[in-house]
Amino acid sequence: MVATRQVYWNIEGHHWLYIFFALALLSFGYGIYRRVRLWKMGQPENRWSEAWQGIKDILIYTLGQKRVLKEGYAGIMHLAIFVGFIFLAFATAMITLQSDLGWNIFQGTLYLFIKVTANLFGLAAIVGILMAAYRRYILRPEAMNNRADDAITLVLIFTILVTGFVIQGVRMAVLVDPWSAWSIAGSWLATPLKIWFSQGQLLALHRWLWWFHLLLAMVFIGYLPYSKMFHILLAPFNQFFRKRGPIGVPTLIDFMDESIENYGVSSLKEFSWKALFNTDACLRCGRCQDNCPAYLSGKHLNPKQAIQEIKGLMEEEGRALDQLKREEKLAVGDGLAEVASAQDGEHSSLRSLVGEVIPEEDLWACTTCRSCEQQCPVFVEHVDKTIDMRRHLVLMESRFPAEVQLAFRNMENNGNPWGIGWTTRANFLTGIGVPTLEENPEAEILYWPGCSGAFDARNQKVATAVVALLRAAGINFAILGNEEKCCGDSARRLGNEFLFQTLASENIEVMKEYGVKKILTQCPHCFNILKNEYPQLGSDFKVVHHTTYFKELAVEGRLKLGKTDAKSVAFHDSCYLGRYNNIYDEPRELLKLVGLNVTEMKNHREKSFCCGAGGGRFWMEEHEGERINVMRTDEAIATGAELVGAACPFCLTMINDGINAREASDKTRVLDVAEILVQAL
Repeated sequence: MVATRQVYWNIEGHHWLYIFFALALLSFGYGIYRRVRLWKMGQPENRWSEAWQGIKDILIYTLGQKRVLKEGYAGIMHLAIFVGFIFLAFATAMITLQSDLGWNIFQGTLYLFIKVTANLFGLAAIVGILMAAYRRYILRPEAMNNRADDAITLVLIFTILVTGFVIQGVRMAVLVDPWSAWSIAGSWLATPLKIWFSQGQLLALHRWLWWFHLLLAMVFIGYLPYSKMFHILLAPFNQFFRKRGPIGVPTLIDFMDESIENYGVSSLKEFSWKALFNTDACLRCGRCQDNCPAYLSGKHLNPKQAIQEIKGLMEEEGRALDQLKREEKLAVGDGLAEVASAQDGEHSSLRSLVGEVIPEEDLWACTTCRSCEQQCPVFVEHVDKTIDMRRHLVLMESRFPAEVQLAFRNMENNGNPWGIGWTTRANFLTGIGVPTLEENPEAEILYWPGCSGAFDARNQKVATAVVALLRAAGINFAILGNEEKCCGDSARRLGNEFLFQTLASENIEVMKEYGVKKILTQCPHCFNILKNEYPQLGSDFKVVHHTTYFKELAVEGRLKLGKTDAKSVAFHDSCYLGRYNNIYDEPRELLKLVGLNVTEMKNHREKSFCCGAGGGRFWMEEHEGERINVMRTDEAIATGAELVGAACPFCLTMINDGINAREASDKTRVLDVAEILVQAL
């Protein structure tokens, strides 16, 4: 006997399902059309250049649920629903191929496989839906802002799943099924159903439930593009189209292009289509909000809300555009061609993007740490939008916080944000015997101390440690000296692209004149921009951060390290070293090499909590909520470690300030990794 069953058992007039399906597809297609029209309001952008990598990302992040599973309860909940959906969709597809296309495949081993998987994973999906309802309406985490659509979606899916199992149970209660053992849920339900109902009642119940289940499934298909469940389709596409390569590289502005009328983004239509697509792909799960240092410290900025506000503006402008087109048609129909012509192509926002939709204080509150993006399961891009809107405020309106104006002026006049005379940049390092490239053109590596290493007293100690380690390893190195200027990271993150390009172009020109091949930095911000963003302006230098370089030297045996007196260290992951450049292990391995026990803070590695200085915030005061650096310092103190390890001059300063604010200098102290290594020479 071949294992199978009759598909349309007890059902008459099943051809009506094609009409219902056609209506569902019409609704589905119109919903897609409406969203595509909205996305097309944005500017063209090519996101097809890495199609193969996009397919691999779908396998990893959609099918593999890699980021979703990073959150325990929510991850398991979503996985249960997702796997149930996959196997039930597969079962439906196989049944359709047999019943509608005549493929005799719903039998034998495949039939039994479908019975088992549809039952197991269908039950898992029901559990997942119940977990989702419990989390959303009982636990009610802060990140959840419930809407009617959320409840409709949960009830709809739950009802479809339950009625599917009841239909199976009713059928098995009426028919003798030799394969009933393969249908766990159906077998469970069949037994009480035989007791509660007569055969006639079961037949009637089966027909009614079958059509009800079918109609609900069609409603689900038709409702999909209008609901939160649209992410079933949009999430894989957003993962496919995500940015790859170096993280967080802003678009280069061509200031020589006279056709550009506006720098940055001030209106919705100036975003790319992908930026608008992002807003629909957003799940409203709140992971970005739960990991945003600005939001968690009590600032008004909420990355999830910002994306949803842009989506709301997109829908408003879409409706306004539709209204405008209707008015134009009426005007043309009434013979008012001149009026229609005047209106053609003109469309202004109902609300201004910058100021009303996204408050200016929210733009300046962002530290560009990208924790929001690192945690997002579908790769929504938050920070690029912030930088683009900052660019508009800076380049087009000259509107920015007063502290930022001072930093800009200092970088313009003296090549550093502190405003210290540019002719004194080399004084400290040449004072401890470090040669310039002019003096030592044969140097194998250019040491880039950055503005902090050159001018800041605390970070000059780090520069001293770096120099000592290089000398201990026998490295032939030199500095640019007074010819070095600020790398431009703060200028670029604060939106002053013109200043960044000016500083970067001058640095590149000087380094090319000296034939520089390899650069060593102690600052992750310098490291990131020299390595990942200077190539936009024609550089091709190899850039290494001091933690990775000293790790290489230690492994090669060129840097001989002993043990330090300290026993434990809590290492703080810099955002621009970790999330931007995926350097997490090297600093920890170095610290372990010198005998330290590395203790992790509550938030570490990819979930590290920002020190609060990124995105140019080092040059600005916090006027709202708690101080981010103090919150991070509390995490460090809570570990009980003797030392806090840092690998960034900004982080070093911010955590040191936090320790002082907590009057905890007797409990712990913060040192750069280089300073710790020097103790082991």
